[in-house]
Amino acid sequence: MDYSSRIIADIEKRFADQAEFIQACKEVLETLQPALDANPQYEANRILERITEPERTVMFRVSWTNDKGEIMVNRGYRVQFNSALGPYKGGLRFHPSVNLGILKFLGFEQIFKNALSGLSIGGAKGGSDFDPKGRSDAEIMRFCQAFMAKLYPFIGMRTDVPAGDIGVGGREVGYLFGAYKHLTNRYEGVLTGKNLLFGGSLARTEATGYGCVYFALNMLAARGLDLKDKVCAVSGAGNVAIYCCEKLWQCGAKPVTVTDSTGMIYDPEGIDVAILKQVKEVEHARLTRYAELRPSAKYTPVEEYPAGRHAVWDVPCFAAFPCATQNEVNEKDAEALLANGCQCVSEGANMPSTPEAIAAYLKAGICYGPAKAANAGGVSVSQLEMAQNANMVHWTFEEVDNKLKDIMKNIYTRAATTAKAYGEPNNLLMGANISAFCEVADAMIAQGMY
Repeated sequence: MDYSSRIIADIEKRFADQAEFIQACKEVLETLQPALDANPQYEANRILERITEPERTVMFRVSWTNDKGEIMVNRGYRVQFNSALGPYKGGLRFHPSVNLGILKFLGFEQIFKNALSGLSIGGAKGGSDFDPKGRSDAEIMRFCQAFMAKLYPFIGMRTDVPAGDIGVGGREVGYLFGAYKHLTNRYEGVLTGKNLLFGGSLARTEATGYGCVYFALNMLAARGLDLKDKVCAVSGAGNVAIYCCEKLWQCGAKPVTVTDSTGMIYDPEGIDVAILKQVKEVEHARLTRYAELRPSAKYTPVEEYPAGRHAVWDVPCFAAFPCATQNEVNEKDAEALLANGCQCVSEGANMPSTPEAIAAYLKAGICYGPAKAANAGGVSVSQLEMAQNANMVHWTFEEVDNKLKDIMKNIYTRAATTAKAYGEPNNLLMGANISAFCEVADAMIAQGMY
């Protein structure tokens, strides 16, 4: 049994209850063996054993009071996975589904995503099983203050810089930053995704969605293709999906779908981004509201989806942008996309495709941008926010956006060059994994046994 297979078997045995973490480890490790064979120092230094184990995991109780004065209890986490390339960096997720296995999967992915960015940041992830939906601003503020009271000893601008994720937007980041400042008496860039009034960066909100499209453009350009006049399918209706749609329109493409947890919108005239922003960013409503405001839109509730399928991927499209959540594209979904002529999949969410779906993309030879490469725009601009905070400067939207374009182009080039060097020029998953892994592994070896 080769080195990577031995470690996968051990992870499956020790963490049998952490399905998402196992999946993330397998996705990376199963592509690494050619690099491991070419670099025996990685096995000699037990890099796989070390890189799949977080450097530190913090778990804590979060007690807070709701508007009725009742004491509520949630669980909080911070998984600080790897700091070989820089301070820990990764989002905070507030969602009922949050558990240690999901955060380990996200933190493990973050190591390689951050390495691909070429910026000096390590990998981490955190969050809580707290659900902000349906809560008042006052309740969310009290929860964020209680959460930060437990987290603050473990973070700092040179130690660990969290950001937002699902359930943690500008409001939550603002409350978390205020609590950190109060607890430490320090005004520093300890969180990213902040309001522009206190250290935020222009283009941060747009970065993941824009970056996902920029990555697709690079993949397509390498084959003499582009997105102009192409129909695109997008899932999700949060920041990533909204600004993915916005950038697609700017590129001359036509996004025709979005989704949320209740159903999907198919709009043959193209998603109206202004209405989508009104529904999701102002009214915080469901997509049924979009259908009310947009006569051309058809709403399909999840109860009417085909069994074991996600209806959004049945819509014929040239390019697909999964921007919702993990494992939202399964094998049957991938087969439907391919049967309908899809030529490009660029992942805006974290690990949105199952292993079977990925195998289908690779077998078909379409452009496939894996999440750790295609959705690295968000964390990249977060690091640019850190740089602005450290230097007490404020760049224009155009400056940040141009830096983002360059970063996404460089990520594509790294993945493509590495894939070609290892004999699989169309396998950007292998290229991204090996390129990022080797950079982190070399830094770990150079820093000694820690």
